[in-house]
Amino acid sequence: MFDIDAYQRQVAPVSLDGIDFDAFRSRPLSPEGLRCIRYMHDVESHTVCYLRDLLVTPSHKDPRVTTFLTMWNYEEHWHGAALARVLEAHGEAAGTERIAPMRRRLGRGDRLAPIVNAIAGSVLGDAFVAVHMTWGAVNEWSTQAGYARLAEREDHPVLTELLDRIQRQEARHIAFYATEARRRLAASPRARRLVRWALRTKWAPVGSSVMPREETAFLLRHLVDGPVVERLDGNVHKLPGMDGLHIVRAAAETYAAA
Repeated sequence: MFDIDAYQRQVAPVSLDGIDFDAFRSRPLSPEGLRCIRYMHDVESHTVCYLRDLLVTPSHKDPRVTTFLTMWNYEEHWHGAALARVLEAHGEAAGTERIAPMRRRLGRGDRLAPIVNAIAGSVLGDAFVAVHMTWGAVNEWSTQAGYARLAEREDHPVLTELLDRIQRQEARHIAFYATEARRRLAASPRARRLVRWALRTKWAPVGSSVMPREETAFLLRHLVDGPVVERLDGNVHKLPGMDGLHIVRAAAETYAAA
């Protein structure tokens, strides 16, 4: 069982001690790397809106889940703020200046998201929490893998250190989501059926619901190569009842043509 009390005591903004953001001025990231940072910044900064959508579902009834989500949202906010510093060092808009217009362009779909989630939660009941936890595990595995691959591709010592610190916090998020997903899936055949259906028919790469399609396609092509796809799908297949789905491979193939 994930120790939620211990996690609460560990939660803090990602440490920026010793991170020399000025190094990006003398040794900037590649255009491709900077494009990935923009995507990651925007998605991390949107976490509070994902939280908004989840709190109208049965997930809000479980105090362990809501405690985690509160801390998760806090840490993800600071991940976005840290990535904003990287963008700023490259002379780019970041933080509120970048996030506000992004949210304005989301339109009706974003406004309807809480309603859609509330209806889905009402229909599915407690099984929705299993969907939420499994979905969260897949997204956090994907996010961590993306950070690791970006650090490898850029081979920039300052970026590598920053992303390593972010990944260590993401590892705790993975631990909670994956632990809860395994427990809930193992306990309920109905949850396994619903989660398998949801992943097969509804899951899409992290950020694809708020970012332009061409940006999601670029990120997948740049960071999610064959070995990464196989590793991520392997993580999913180890969850109770989720073997053989290959959702990451399917997403990579779908976006490859974009």
